[in-house]
Amino acid sequence: MLVLGVETSCDDTAAAVLLDGRAVLANLVSSQDAVHGPYGGVVPELASRQHVRHILPILDGALHQAGIGVKDLDGIAVTRGPGLVGSLLVGLCVVKGISYRWGIPYIGVNHLEAHLVAIFLERVVAFPYLALLVSGGHTLLYLVRGFGDYRYLGGTRDDAAGEAYDKVAKMMGLGYPGGKVIDQLARQGDPRAIAFPRARIKRGSCDFSFSGLKTAVWHHLKSRGDGWDSERADIAASFQEAVVDMLVTPTLRAAEEVGANRIVLAGGVAANSRLRERMKAEAEAKNFAVHFPAPALCTDNAAMVALAGHYWLTRGRKDDFRLNADADLTL
Repeated sequence: MLVLGVETSCDDTAAAVLLDGRAVLANLVSSQDAVHGPYGGVVPELASRQHVRHILPILDGALHQAGIGVKDLDGIAVTRGPGLVGSLLVGLCVVKGISYRWGIPYIGVNHLEAHLVAIFLERVVAFPYLALLVSGGHTLLYLVRGFGDYRYLGGTRDDAAGEAYDKVAKMMGLGYPGGKVIDQLARQGDPRAIAFPRARIKRGSCDFSFSGLKTAVWHHLKSRGDGWDSERADIAASFQEAVVDMLVTPTLRAAEEVGANRIVLAGGVAANSRLRERMKAEAEAKNFAVHFPAPALCTDNAAMVALAGHYWLTRGRKDDFRLNADADLTL
């Protein structure tokens, strides 16, 4: 079965072709980092306009790379939410047009589900497993009991972890996206140099909180005046260590509480080198197996959308043309 995946939930325009739910024949992404960089974050209106500009070339490129034409497709999967509604509508409307013109069944995919199952593009992980989905828009814990069977365990009460990275990077004038630049800079610093606070949610909760840490960094920079530039690397390393602490500890506690001995990292922040290092070391010390996709499959991509779509399409599910984008879609 050949499935075309289309992803436009935020600021990446992506298309992929998946064969039989396993073989990725093409996986293209058009990044908008240069467009949003001057603003220190994603500007929704600009994101929508960039999707309109790039989606058809990206779709054509994916089909060409896969060596197929539109008529060869057995189905199309497109992200319908959650995300920026303008961005979502671009992908959804284009896919509806292709589906109508060529009579190809299509299905709207939940962006969160796509992240949770992205690991299967590289390896099979036995169910159930605990998934930490951490990105610029989400910090969530799910017990994944099977395709389509997800139990919500907890999430952030304020900022997402990736959002905190972007905002701290903006405070420090490091550029956008913040996660990548802070990860690189932190390698030159001492993670114990500054004792930034860690939010500890009461036991029995699997929730997270990052707003206090973000505020602590702001106060630290303000207290140093113009003198903080010399400790730039230490600030980045200490901030990142605090974020990683606040991700690893609740995740391992949740795994113990639900009896899951397999942990999967998903989402853009799952590409962070320090998070991978700490999660692997501390989880394996407790005899938990840890899995994370390659960085290109952690960040937003269409291959994971095609995978989730393949699962539902092979089970006879498809959507009609009344389907709408849902910016606040839950799982």
